[in-house]
Amino acid sequence: MRTTLDLPDETFRQLKTEAALCGAKLKDLVTEFIEKGLAARAAGQPFTARSRSPLPQVRPKTGVRHPALTNAELEDLLTKADHHARP
Repeated sequence: MRTTLDLPDETFRQLKTEAALCGAKLKDLVTEFIEKGLAARAAGQPFTARSRSPLPQVRPKTGVRHPALTNAELEDLLTKADHHARP
């Protein structure tokens, strides 16, 4: 059966690239993806459109101010801490 799909440009480019890398026809690759998605749904697996990155962690405000230090000042602090940590 013939149909028309309106895909985002980036999705279409990814599909064409994947088809070219696999040596497959675009229609065969799209058919495979659709069949796999339908089979997963029939098996009770939830459909996830996209994986999302985790949300950033927000830490509570401590009230402690952190001074802005130069790289030289940071290096000095790290060197002093390293010397104090040695037995």
